[in-house]
Amino acid sequence: MTVIDSGNAPSVPAAKKEVPPSMVERMTLILDAFDGRTCRLTLEEVACRTRLPRSTVHRILDQLVRLDWVNHASFGYCLGRRAMGVGGGDNGHGQIRAAAAPLLHDLHMQTGMVVHLTVLDGGDSLYLDKVGGRMAAALPSKVGGRVPAYTTAGGKAMLAWVDPEEVDSLYGQRLDRSTDRTISELTTLHQELNRIRQRRGLAFERGEAVRGVGCVGVAVRSSDGPVAGISLCGDARTVQLERVAPLVVDAARAVTRALHPEPVTPRRARRTAEIPETSWSTEALDQLLSVQSGQWL
Repeated sequence: MTVIDSGNAPSVPAAKKEVPPSMVERMTLILDAFDGRTCRLTLEEVACRTRLPRSTVHRILDQLVRLDWVNHASFGYCLGRRAMGVGGGDNGHGQIRAAAAPLLHDLHMQTGMVVHLTVLDGGDSLYLDKVGGRMAAALPSKVGGRVPAYTTAGGKAMLAWVDPEEVDSLYGQRLDRSTDRTISELTTLHQELNRIRQRRGLAFERGEAVRGVGCVGVAVRSSDGPVAGISLCGDARTVQLERVAPLVVDAARAVTRALHPEPVTPRRARRTAEIPETSWSTEALDQLLSVQSGQWL
């Protein structure tokens, strides 16, 4: 008979399971997967780079999106507002201001109107610069201030080059009004943004942000989307926004060249043709402005 001495036999240790990283470590892995401000990744690409389970990556990305560390749109994911600002950086705002400053001054000298330089910050337009002399005091805008982007020409010019799905995520179905002329429905906003794209980036507003003030704006763009917005503002009753529009287009183009001196191969085909390099003729501008935009033009 065989006796099994179970009491003295050494136990065989079970295979030690690898302890998963902490939540902070997982978040760090995911944020480190984005190797640049313009890096855009799909869920699968993030999971591959981090070697974390897809379900784990999806759950953490959802939390990061809600907290503005990451942005999510139809193309996938990219770094958000908070991630861009880590380390005391200014999100490139200083570089944008430096490139635009002489153009803003020239625009004011040529037209006598107030010139704004803005960037998108979530659903708001954040003012980086304002030039206008004594006339500027009549407008409530200020450097460092913000306003809903859909209420201004510069803001709408930038939103026109944001994926519609991302615009949906920025705003609810009803938009808060600044005046009785502010766009207040998301479907109406999409119609307006489509008209701006048909005008190849020209955005107008009269009295939507401030009563009695009219503006024309154009976005400074890169291959990844809008970088900034430049707008001219004046008295809506007297200013001829359509006549000064080509000056804003030329200024936006010059800032684009200053920020991106080398040709950039687009990440993907854009939905509309690029604005030609030459200044617009009166005939070309009239054709663009023939695209009706209801009460917003």
